[in-house]
Amino acid sequence: MDDIFKVAILSLIQGVTEFLPVSSTGHLIVGAAVLQFDALLPPVFEIFIQIGAVAAVLVYYRRLLGERILPLRSSAEARRFWLMIALASAPVAALGIIYQQEIEALFFSPHVVAASLIFGGIAILFVERLPRFQDSFAVEPIDLGKVSLRQAALIGLVQVLALIPGMSRSGSSIVGGMLAGLRRRAATEFSFFLAIPLLGSATLYKFVTTADSLGSEQLLLLLLGAALSGLFSWLAIDLLLKYISRRSFVAFGYYRIAAGALILLGLASGMIS
Repeated sequence: MDDIFKVAILSLIQGVTEFLPVSSTGHLIVGAAVLQFDALLPPVFEIFIQIGAVAAVLVYYRRLLGERILPLRSSAEARRFWLMIALASAPVAALGIIYQQEIEALFFSPHVVAASLIFGGIAILFVERLPRFQDSFAVEPIDLGKVSLRQAALIGLVQVLALIPGMSRSGSSIVGGMLAGLRRRAATEFSFFLAIPLLGSATLYKFVTTADSLGSEQLLLLLLGAALSGLFSWLAIDLLLKYISRRSFVAFGYYRIAAGALILLGLASGMIS
């Protein structure tokens, strides 16, 4: 029961933070350290439950995705949609596969998370203060047909930073999209769609490579975490879209800096190990 409670808390953290520019993996690493959750070796749990976020995107955008998948053979627009997703996903996917072990060994620690949160927060504040984003609120849905090859490539390059826990996959892709010229909402929704191939493939790869070492109780914890994460992620998508229709990401920038500072204080005091 103790592990189930911890999984529920960590799944809430994952679901709420996955699509916010604050790093869900970073929060999970710190959360697991605070809760002393050791039923599963890191980063198996932190990566696997991301499949819940993928399910949330599929459900939330099921109609749009159906329009982009069913006419794939006959629609140039549908093929372009997936070409942009593939182009923006390729850099981080390739580097993640090649350097997976090195990344997990070097960067999966609260110290790295704290530094990355602060750095990313400063980057968000810088981007939000660029003149072209001072009046960049829009409620119209993203027109993916207007995302250019150059924009998708730039988003993909910036998103490579997300390989470092604490930098945030969504935060990196959103900032990359805004720097590439997308409006705030367009950059955010494009980040949602990027979660499908990136989080889906990462979860599948981690599961396949660790399945033999997992017991039945551990598998149940993973499935519970994924289910709860999916529910919380689905709620977070709608709340975030409503939020950015009226506000900027400045509050998230300040939050990241404050969270990073608190983690450093926790490490210095011994509260976080």
